[in-house]
Amino acid sequence: MRKILRFGVIGLSLWGFLLALGQAQTANPVASVAAVDLARYSGKWFEIASFPMFFQRKCVANTTAEYQSNDSGGISVVNRCATEKGVDEAVGVATVVPGFGNSRLKVSFFWPFTGDYWILGLDPEYRFAVVGSPNRKYLWILSRTPQLPAPLLDAALAAAQAQGFDLKELRYTSQKAN
Repeated sequence: MRKILRFGVIGLSLWGFLLALGQAQTANPVASVAAVDLARYSGKWFEIASFPMFFQRKCVANTTAEYQSNDSGGISVVNRCATEKGVDEAVGVATVVPGFGNSRLKVSFFWPFTGDYWILGLDPEYRFAVVGSPNRKYLWILSRTPQLPAPLLDAALAAAQAQGFDLKELRYTSQKAN
């Protein structure tokens, strides 16, 4: 009887936790911007800040991302950063998720694994972009220039906060002159 009661309490606690987690995610789901002009979005972006990621663990400065349309209808993605030993580069491909105005992409750097790349905030002049994932585990603040003026950075951070991202873990990226 005691084992059944113990399992019942644990089971109820786990069920309550999962129910609360599900409600928290559906109460304020992440949303991408309405539309992105991929021709304007293409080109080089500088990482201003991001959540620490395992795959960026060797990066120490000068993190960039370049996007270009390719012949197969996808978007080529080239991420670079300075490391202690030189330069690290990752090449991937992105595809547009239909029905979201080009604001949601699936990105793959290692087939068959893909990740969500949602544009959550975008300056009307394409000076900054806020990119993240619907589970709020990934976040990048990108800029067309190595430094983002304070008013634009504040706008980008506000866009991330409005989507429910906890910015306590945000790490700022050093962009040094080459």
